[in-house]
Amino acid sequence: MFNTAFDELVAPEYRGITFYPDELKEKIDDINGWIYDTVNNGVYKAGFASAQSAYEENCRALFESLERIEGILSSNEFLLGTRLTEADLRLFTTILRFDPVYHGHFKCNLKQIATGYPNILRWMREVYQLPGIKETVNMEHIKKHYYMSHVQINPTQVVPLSNGPDLDSPIVKPAARPY
Repeated sequence: MFNTAFDELVAPEYRGITFYPDELKEKIDDINGWIYDTVNNGVYKAGFASAQSAYEENCRALFESLERIEGILSSNEFLLGTRLTEADLRLFTTILRFDPVYHGHFKCNLKQIATGYPNILRWMREVYQLPGIKETVNMEHIKKHYYMSHVQINPTQVVPLSNGPDLDSPIVKPAARPY
């Protein structure tokens, strides 16, 4: 629906763009399935766990998936190769919030994106720097929402200062990496 329903509202040169192309639908659905369960929803499963065992199980599953994503992005520009797809956009919203919110607020703290996942960091910067994406991100609003609305896990409503990694930093493309 999102690929065509709003075409009349965008400039003609952007009409018909699809992030869910027919030839990749099966792969997108597959990757979306495990990423949603263990990453997009995984941060919430860990963050709102009311038992230590549930927290540990979901936190470990989250980081196993981040390792898997890191491996995929070690040889791909985007999750499914050289083309930006719905899978990238769905993951981006979670990865964008990971260091400034989920790492501390939801105790998903085995690693940070900025220091533990160079390929995910490169990918996040690349998506962020695409035309029109950066303008949709308001990290101050994101942080205030999480840290001030979940009083059961942050009763003081103190909001941390860090916005996470510098997303405007130049991108090092996989093929041009010096290591």
